[in-house]
Amino acid sequence: MMTFLKTILIVLLVYLGLKFLIRLATPYLMRYISKKAGQQFEQFFGNNPDMNSQHKPEGSITIDKNPSQNSRKSKKVGEYVEFEEVD
Repeated sequence: MMTFLKTILIVLLVYLGLKFLIRLATPYLMRYISKKAGQQFEQFFGNNPDMNSQHKPEGSITIDKNPSQNSRKSKKVGEYVEFEEVD
């Protein structure tokens, strides 16, 4: 009977100790996670050429991509099929 009570007491103390340590470690863990997420965000979006480019004078025009001349759209898209609703 005494060993059962010791076991219950040890389990309870371990549970409460872990609960206390998790409460202490949570702010540091959240700070670490948010810092890592911020670094990944900067790495992913930091290479954006629009963000890094110098400000151009007002009224200047730049063309990033010329439209392709070969993309002609045909007017015939497909065949029209009339459907009847069956009850």
